[in-house]
Amino acid sequence: MTAAATEDQIKRRSIGFINWAHALDHYVMLIYPTVVIGLGTIYQMSYGELIALGTPSFIAFGVFSLPAGWLADRWRRRDMMVVFYLGCGLSLLAAGLAPNLVVLAVALFALGAFASIYHPVGTAILIAQAASRGRSLAFNGVCGNLGVSLAAGITALLIAAFGWRGAFLVPALVCIVSGLAYLRVVPADRQTAAQRSSAPDVTFAPWLAMTIFGLFIVIALAAGLVFHITTVALPKIVDERLGSELSLVLVGGLATAIFLCGAVAQLVVGRLVERVPLHLLFAAVAVVQFVGVAWATYASGVMLVLALGISLAGIYAQVTVNDLVIARYTADAWRGRVFAVRYFLSFAVSGAAVSVIAFLHVRGGFGLVLAVTAAMAFVLAVVTFVITMLVSGVERERTRAAAPAE
Repeated sequence: MTAAATEDQIKRRSIGFINWAHALDHYVMLIYPTVVIGLGTIYQMSYGELIALGTPSFIAFGVFSLPAGWLADRWRRRDMMVVFYLGCGLSLLAAGLAPNLVVLAVALFALGAFASIYHPVGTAILIAQAASRGRSLAFNGVCGNLGVSLAAGITALLIAAFGWRGAFLVPALVCIVSGLAYLRVVPADRQTAAQRSSAPDVTFAPWLAMTIFGLFIVIALAAGLVFHITTVALPKIVDERLGSELSLVLVGGLATAIFLCGAVAQLVVGRLVERVPLHLLFAAVAVVQFVGVAWATYASGVMLVLALGISLAGIYAQVTVNDLVIARYTADAWRGRVFAVRYFLSFAVSGAAVSVIAFLHVRGGFGLVLAVTAAMAFVLAVVTFVITMLVSGVERERTRAAAPAE
């Protein structure tokens, strides 16, 4: 076997573990919201009191992504992923064995801190090792969606079979075994932090780079709000607007089908990026997202389902395209930190998104919620177009420079 073949096998194994980690990352963060349903009878506390114990975990999930990305750019990324797997496993083990709610809350906080490692570190590894960034990031996004989709159902089955502690202990074992397997079959990074490329695929003038970075902060905040408001509110939107016409089972099925539109969109974008210039696809996805949310504001019946499907397609496609844009215009040596900022901002607004839904729904129902979300999507589309215009000139110059002389 040649050295090149061996290297290719190592990369495929590494990417497989990164995809598995993405599914686990979202799965473990959603265990407690299902477990908490059964804790009320055990501790004689209200749902509101018990669910609050998980708040520090979600705060840690966003806040600790910043030091995780910074550390990964200065240390070995593979070793950071080992810390992710084993740290999540040990935190889940502590949660499952917690003798009281205080220890449970501390264990959940630790879980959020270790789970925060994945997005800035795993995404940077995937981009560095993938032969086709578009397809690899798209499939990786689908793996994360599966973790979200399966968390509640699998947790409920584990509770039924082993009690609420088993819902933590079984995934703890899975995480620890996965971490040990990853440590064994994926060798340490050959490239040290100092050896990573400090030049992006496409180089900008300093003023342009700073301008685009500032605009990306706006995009991260707006996209985070649109994503979390829409995904959190979607089941209730379907229930409230269609519930009188459909059974609860059909409402749940429709919500699941709408979420699947996002997964399909990510796979499609992974192929389109090989045929359409990335900066143009970036703008097109932003338009699809805005059109879908704006349409859902006024739609009803079957048209509402279609509008929400388009909304979710644009929202999830935008996540994949955002990562691809960052990968193209950010040097490998800086990607961990840039992804850390991007995910920190996106996750930080998740709490605000829930508050926005509650505030607006009381005053105008989901019509007002979706109208405000559409306004945010419009801002996102405008900023995306500005970035596209700024980047287009640089891309044209790069194409002309790369063209062979006649």
